[in-house]
Amino acid sequence: MSFLVIDIGNTRLKWATYSAPDPQATLLRHGAVFLETIDDLSEREWQDLSAPTGVLGCAVAGDNVRRRVEDQLEIWDLEPHWVASEASAGGVSNGYDHPVRLGSDRWVAMVGARHRLLMRGERCPALVVMVGTAVTVDALDADGHFLGGLILPGFGLMLKALEMGTAGLKVPTGELCHFPTNTSDALMSGGAWAIAGAIDRMYAHVQTRCGQAPALFMSGGAAVKLAPMTGLPFEMVDTLIFEGLLKLASERQYVFKPSMN
Repeated sequence: MSFLVIDIGNTRLKWATYSAPDPQATLLRHGAVFLETIDDLSEREWQDLSAPTGVLGCAVAGDNVRRRVEDQLEIWDLEPHWVASEASAGGVSNGYDHPVRLGSDRWVAMVGARHRLLMRGERCPALVVMVGTAVTVDALDADGHFLGGLILPGFGLMLKALEMGTAGLKVPTGELCHFPTNTSDALMSGGAWAIAGAIDRMYAHVQTRCGQAPALFMSGGAAVKLAPMTGLPFEMVDTLIFEGLLKLASERQYVFKPSMN
């Protein structure tokens, strides 16, 4: 018996199976593929998986990509459920001007972070940073109210923008350093320090607003590049979105049933 959770980002699809649709469940299997290869999931990554009892996911890559994933799920004749941001769920209230327009991955990650804090008995604000194709920096107060957040280009998008908008900047990938002395290092360090600076500023904003330092959670495929750059205390949680999906699955008690397609 297992439960499948799926996170479809802008570049990759991440998936995991757990022993139950519950945030305390045991992680059984997990993997990640680039979106270009998702049409092979049923014949490769998922071929030897036992049929899950249900599927819950979040998707930001668009309806076409989501439908391609649903086609792969036909090997188990399952109808997946997809999370949409809403006014309140999973211990988080949504302060976005238009709650449904908040990216579902950001929403689910905040639910995961909030659940972690509550399970530890910590009543404090939170800052949730996801580092992928784009970087998001989202703030929660101590009551679980989403205060707002930032969206920045990720490392790759920053470098591409500079390559496209300037002459002579097509150079090899550089190294991160404090005082770059070549163009490659200057590009890499400039982008990385810009992202780190945005996190530092939002951390300070939350501390001023709430009168308390937030717990800082970092997640996402490129988070490992950013982690060494911040002097702030942080917790790296690769499974933050998965944990949020499991929390929502347990709270909402979705009815999982075979697909009618």
